[in-house]
Amino acid sequence: MPDRGPNLRRIAAALLLGSALAPAAAQADDLRSALISAYETNPDLIAARAQQRAVDEEVPIQRAQGLHNISATANHIEFVKVSPNSFTAPKRRVQAGLDMTVPVYSGGAVRNGIKAAKRRVSAGEADLRGTESVIFSQVVAAYMDVLRTEALATLAGNQVDVLSVNLQATSDRFEIGELTRTDVAQSQSRLAVAQGDLRNAQANLIAARETYIQLVGRAPGELESPPPLPGLPGTVGEAVKTALESNPDLIAARERADAAGFDSEVAGAGRLPTVGVFANLDYADFYGTLGGPVAANFVQNETTANVGVQVTIPIFQGGLPAARQRQAFARETAALEQVIAAERSIISQVRAAYSNWQASNAVIESSEAAVAAAELSLEGVRAENSIGNRTILDVLNAEQELLSARAQLVTARRNAYVAGFSVLAAMGKAEARDLNLDTGSVLYDPRVNYDRVRGAMFDWQRDPEPAATSTRTVDIPAPDAMIGPLDESDGGTP
Repeated sequence: MPDRGPNLRRIAAALLLGSALAPAAAQADDLRSALISAYETNPDLIAARAQQRAVDEEVPIQRAQGLHNISATANHIEFVKVSPNSFTAPKRRVQAGLDMTVPVYSGGAVRNGIKAAKRRVSAGEADLRGTESVIFSQVVAAYMDVLRTEALATLAGNQVDVLSVNLQATSDRFEIGELTRTDVAQSQSRLAVAQGDLRNAQANLIAARETYIQLVGRAPGELESPPPLPGLPGTVGEAVKTALESNPDLIAARERADAAGFDSEVAGAGRLPTVGVFANLDYADFYGTLGGPVAANFVQNETTANVGVQVTIPIFQGGLPAARQRQAFARETAALEQVIAAERSIISQVRAAYSNWQASNAVIESSEAAVAAAELSLEGVRAENSIGNRTILDVLNAEQELLSARAQLVTARRNAYVAGFSVLAAMGKAEARDLNLDTGSVLYDPRVNYDRVRGAMFDWQRDPEPAATSTRTVDIPAPDAMIGPLDESDGGTP
């Protein structure tokens, strides 16, 4: 049987170093460029930014309730039928008025409403950070899944090649009487299973590439090995401490609890008096019809103006203010409990991710030892088989053990990287600003829009018409399971 072990070892070694494909004619992609593409074109992230801009508007909406309100009215009336007892009623009238009201005191409703809106802006900004972190985590997982499935598909394809050669050699030895039909059947069975495994590996590779396209917005090229993860903590306690200070989900929950407290104050203001100042200016013109037959005795137009103060004191509202405040208190209680729930969840996430990261690193070490031992074992079993001390089944089992060890090592390295990034995400350290992403432009800052709109008072100020800016994937061809051809000049590395 031809020994293809050295070539396979070179192939597997290249795969296990973390890169499924070496640089070739196609343009290579790296993890940084994938994250930048998602940052600039992912529709979920862009939609979250737009949603945050909508939350920003709540501050000027609340502030507007405490600002003066000016309105103008005008009407023209034709008095088609008037009372027969009225001898001076006009036949027509045009009237115009200018009204202004200025809220002076609202029981704290406006002030606390503005404070609640500001807290929700802060919560929304934290939510936006969380969305960014989640999408980056998904991109990292998708990137590593493509690398892993490409490696596993390559290993599966190589296994089919090895078993095909093994079957041919077994059949030849059967023809000359050295082996039995059972040996041939065992080789045929292993080859059939390997061919099925290859088809599954190819299907998984296509699925991984589709997920990458969905998240990144373009098809994966030849993916390079990912860079080391920055800022991983030395202990799980350090990770938890950082998460409790920086995790965006926990920050958002705290800000919403503060906002709910101000909502309770707003609800309680419903039972307090309100004070406002008003001014009115009115003009009327009767077109010379006021006074009927003696119209000359009447002034046919008039201008009036008045100013005043209005105090409204609620006396009985059917229990409405009390019900609203009880409702607000209940919601504030729920928000406070959600802070504890978020804290619990984050602690659990950090500890689990850190444990998975450590476990994957340990699996990498054991898998590397397993691969080395399996390679040595296969070499020995093949040598012993050539002198009749080992059966074909022993060779097949040794080949399967080596394949399993290599596949386990590939998966462990993928899992370690994804788990490490999950630790950073749970700590609140997996966003564009933390990863130093160079997008070619200024990173998106939600405060820019908030500063733009928070003091806006012009009623006709508008933004551009809404339009989608994320990239579509409908024109990207469906991915296949092809992996770059072997280049014999570099020792068989694909």
